[in-house]
Amino acid sequence: MSETITITPGQLTLNQVRRIYDGAKIKLDEAARPAVEQSAQTVADIISAGKTVYGINTGFGRLAKTTIPNDKLVDLQKNLVMSHATGIGALLDDDIVRVIMALKVNALARGHSGIRWSVIESIAKLMNEGIYPCIPAKGSVGASGDLAPLAHLSCALLGIGNVRVGGKIIPAKQGLAMAGLDILELGPKEGLALLNGTQTSTALALVGLFQGENVFASALVAGALTVDAAKGSDAPFDPRIQSVRGHQGQMDVAKAYLSFLQGSEIRDSHLNCDRVQDPYSLRCQPQVMGACLDHLRFTAQTFGIEANAVSDNPLVFSENGDVISGGNFHAEPVAMSADVLAIALSEVGAISERRIALMMDPAQSGLPAFLVEDGGVNSGFMIAQVTAAALASENKTLAHPASIDSLPTSANQEDHVSMATFAARRLADINENVAGVIAVEMLCAAQGIDFHAPMRTSEKLQKAMDAIRSVAPHYDKDRYFHPEMEAVKDMVLKGAFQGLAPEGLMPSY
Repeated sequence: MSETITITPGQLTLNQVRRIYDGAKIKLDEAARPAVEQSAQTVADIISAGKTVYGINTGFGRLAKTTIPNDKLVDLQKNLVMSHATGIGALLDDDIVRVIMALKVNALARGHSGIRWSVIESIAKLMNEGIYPCIPAKGSVGASGDLAPLAHLSCALLGIGNVRVGGKIIPAKQGLAMAGLDILELGPKEGLALLNGTQTSTALALVGLFQGENVFASALVAGALTVDAAKGSDAPFDPRIQSVRGHQGQMDVAKAYLSFLQGSEIRDSHLNCDRVQDPYSLRCQPQVMGACLDHLRFTAQTFGIEANAVSDNPLVFSENGDVISGGNFHAEPVAMSADVLAIALSEVGAISERRIALMMDPAQSGLPAFLVEDGGVNSGFMIAQVTAAALASENKTLAHPASIDSLPTSANQEDHVSMATFAARRLADINENVAGVIAVEMLCAAQGIDFHAPMRTSEKLQKAMDAIRSVAPHYDKDRYFHPEMEAVKDMVLKGAFQGLAPEGLMPSY
């Protein structure tokens, strides 16, 4: 039976969002209802009083100075939704759409959007029934919010377009009937409240964070395995080194490496060797991975704030009847933080690829060339390292900041945009690439540790070894290797190594 999370508007945690991403249903806290209904009543009162307010009885964007008569307000909202559903490209995955819907519910239920409670409940009902609006991935610049993707979400409530149920695409009208919902007729401002907001870019960013946490934890394990495989020193992980610099991420990462290596017979076998220093990709892991962890935590904080934000426009403040236009729909915080996360994740992959390269070279690793016996007849991991290099290099382009770009839209009314949706969406590609690099490193390091038998690695790292060996046996001679690389990559993305990381290291766990 699926878990149900009660959403108290404005108090959604990262862990709750992760669980929604993993399939949890949602329930709205009834305590939020009075504020939502009061907000909708404020909109109704404005119309009754004959006032002209942007978003309620005017056009939109450059057409904001056009007043709309009362008998056209229903058409205004429906036309707004239909005209903005201009997304293009592949559809977003259902689990991402589920997060978008939950974030939209959370934001609207805070009571500043002038939308009826029943409309918000309809979104939650569709989500809980597993009926997901078909949302094309491309077409948003992240201001005025994620207009096109949220319009596609909203079209489903109007019985327009398609939804996906159990992987099958069906007409939205049929999906509404399956959920026991009537086709919605939007009231004043409701279409705009549904379309405005940063929920798509924020959902994509959060999913990028969740995948990034799985990749990061796996990279820590892989790095520790490589230290043991290459008979590296654990002295660089000494807490005294970290404390005199003072970065929390560095201290936490170094502590994790020490915990991974504790009790390794391989480590004990070379405590008094004549090697003075290891290469940077081994020795500087606390500094590099620690910096990545600090920035991962920073982005988690930003995304967590945005997940609870009211980001449509205009905003309704019912206590004094004010409806105020502003710019909360501008997704710059999401865009810049997604750029930071992209850089951090790319560095995780970059240093991992360098450790793989180290293991290819007998002069550095002390292991057989390309980690295979009878080299020459067998190529071993030679081209697996090439694959890792290709993925790491691709990420250099993908990590280029998206937030520094801006193309004016809406006849220059919207003259600076964030590009947050792309900034967040490309995190999936970066994570996929890094997971591939980590998979190659894990296979290489496991191979290296095998060469040290009968000495064993630590108890923790042996658990990682067992997981790797469950899908990829020791590489004794050349074989068709692709399925094993994909299998380990899948384990990385799904968080199979997350349980080995110290508790509390990742912000959403």
